Amino acid sequence: MFDIQNYYSFIVAIFVFQLIPGAGTIAILNATARNGLKAGLGAVFGTLLGDFVFMIAALAGLAALMQQNPFLFELLQYFGAAYLIWLGISLVRTKFSSQQNQEEPKRSAWVYFRQAFFVSITNPKVMLFFVAFFPLFLRPDATTSTLIAMIVHVSLISLVYQTLLVLLGNTVAHKLKAFPFARRVATRLAGIALIVFGVKLAISNH
Repeated sequence: MFDIQNYYSFIVAIFVFQLIPGAGTIAILNATARNGLKAGLGAVFGTLLGDFVFMIAALAGLAALMQQNPFLFELLQYFGAAYLIWLGISLVRTKFSSQQNQEEPKRSAWVYFRQAFFVSITNPKVMLFFVAFFPLFLRPDATTSTLIAMIVHVSLISLVYQTLLVLLGNTVAHKLKAFPFARRVATRLAGIALIVFGVKLAISNH
C-alpha cells in the first residue's frame, strides 16, 4: 500500500516507536500539567515540527553528511544534551507557593511550542533513527511520493497519539491540583528525567 514495503509492519513499528517514552513525551506532559490543553497541544506541534524537520533532513541525505563529519555530529549531541539538562534543572528548581490554590503562571502555547521544538530538534539521534527506520520499508524503486507517504503516516500517527497523551495528561493534572505535594513531585520527576536523558545523550558520545 502506498508502495511502502511491509506496510502493516510499518504502521505497527510507528506505534511502538510512539509508545517508547522520550524527552518529547516528557515535554508534552510537562506543558499539559503546568498550563492545560492549549499548552500541551503547543508542545505536541513543537515536537511534530522537530520530527518533521529531521525526517526531511534524513531523507535528503543530511544524516549521511553528518556521519561523514563526526565532529559536527558530536557538537550537535553536546548542544542537545546541554539544552535538555538546562531544561531539567529549571524544572527541578521550580518554586511553588505555599498556598494550595495558587495557580501556575499562565504562559502561552507558543512558549511550550518553542520548548518542545528545541527538545526535538537538538536530539540528532532522532534523525539517525529515521535514517535506519525508513530504509526498512522502502522498495529499491521507491519514488518521491512513497517518501512523502511515509512522512505523512509518521506525522499523523504521532499527532493522534500525542493528542491523546495531552487529553489524558490534562485529566490527571486536574486531579493533582488538589494535591500540591503531588504536583511538586511530578514536576521534580519530569526535571530529573530530562536531566537523565541529557546526561545519557552526552555519555553516548564516548
